[in-house]
Amino acid sequence: MTIPVPKGYRLAGVHCRIKRDPQKNDLVLVVSGVPAVAAGVYTQNVVHSATVALDRSRTPSDRIRAVVINSGVANACTGRRGMEDARKMAALAAAACGAEEDQALVMSTGVIGEFLPMKKIEQGIASAAGLLGSDEESLLAAARGMMTTDTVPKLAGRTVEPVLHRSSNNELGATAVSAVPLRKHGQDARGTRQIKCDGSPDRHSVQITGMAKGAAMIGPNMATMLTVILTDATLDPTAAQDTLAAAVDESFNCISVEGHTSTSDTALLLANGASDAGPLTGEELAAFRLALGEVCVELARAIIADGEGATHLITVEVAGCADAQSARRIAKTISNSALVKTAVAGADPNWGRIVSAAGYAGVPFNPEEVGLRVNGMLLYQGGAPVDFDAEAVSDSIRTGRDVLIQLRLSEGDLAARFWTTDLTAEYIRLNANYHT
Repeated sequence: MTIPVPKGYRLAGVHCRIKRDPQKNDLVLVVSGVPAVAAGVYTQNVVHSATVALDRSRTPSDRIRAVVINSGVANACTGRRGMEDARKMAALAAAACGAEEDQALVMSTGVIGEFLPMKKIEQGIASAAGLLGSDEESLLAAARGMMTTDTVPKLAGRTVEPVLHRSSNNELGATAVSAVPLRKHGQDARGTRQIKCDGSPDRHSVQITGMAKGAAMIGPNMATMLTVILTDATLDPTAAQDTLAAAVDESFNCISVEGHTSTSDTALLLANGASDAGPLTGEELAAFRLALGEVCVELARAIIADGEGATHLITVEVAGCADAQSARRIAKTISNSALVKTAVAGADPNWGRIVSAAGYAGVPFNPEEVGLRVNGMLLYQGGAPVDFDAEAVSDSIRTGRDVLIQLRLSEGDLAARFWTTDLTAEYIRLNANYHT
């Protein structure tokens, strides 16, 4: 399904010889025709890239014109020269669209500890500036330019459409987060749909389009690796920052491949107001927040679905907790358990690994009131295993790519959801050989 580029943006992705393969794009330029509000959420790793340091110092902002991205070299652990290169890279991007030096943001991803090949990047920015477009081909070229070990580009979009009448129950006319179908090998993770909100007849629709990269080194906080979300909505910097932070917390901070928090994780939101919809308030802002959250969840799930060497996408749902933080902590602990992940890889319904992982999460609960289901089948209840068809559970894991783990406690009524992958020999092979 086609995802439109929001009004007022142009993009390009090119190969500038950072990567050896000439068929792989490695530099991306995103330009807004007018100054855009920009918000950012970044890795919490104290060892972070120069690009994270630069962008963090420039967001939130109401005057950003460009974002430039390179893949292949992360510009992390590169000292003073790395910071100088990040500033120069941003300045080159700003100059390419006639903006001032501090009106650009920059992202880098790839191998840590290597310096950016600045001559190649300068040539790449000049080349990309001549190819900027707002069509689907340009969007896909940009999404591919972010990729490192990803097997597919990751795109998601939503359109927020104003409607003239309230629904009968006086609630916002927006549907819940839709499930993201797992891609088959080689298939793009893309989708778009409409969310409606109350509005006047002269209100314009708002488009949200996001692109992301990530397949490994995925572990909160954050776990996106790189994400750029563009919208033609009108937002002030505070609303943009708050909205992005909330969306990230329920999406990219709820995924893990191996629990490794990267040095470069960055999520950027640009809002240029080009839709002429006017400032979003009330139900329109609520609809925008819902749509942005859906885009982030879809991109986060696409990252997990593309996890290196993964054969299963695992959803961990923990319910019955006294507070949301406790539920999140238990879900994250289960998701990061190597024994749980390898059990899923082997299609082993090993309930003991799941229950014991919950037990060492550091959250007090009554173990005699715990229930566990895998793919809807009850394995454990009231502190003890129940009779279940082990072969049926194993077969449901083996024959499907989605695995659902549901743990229920009796401490309250709050819940959390986390996404992870299984852990396979292929993951080990890929990461053992990554640098060499």
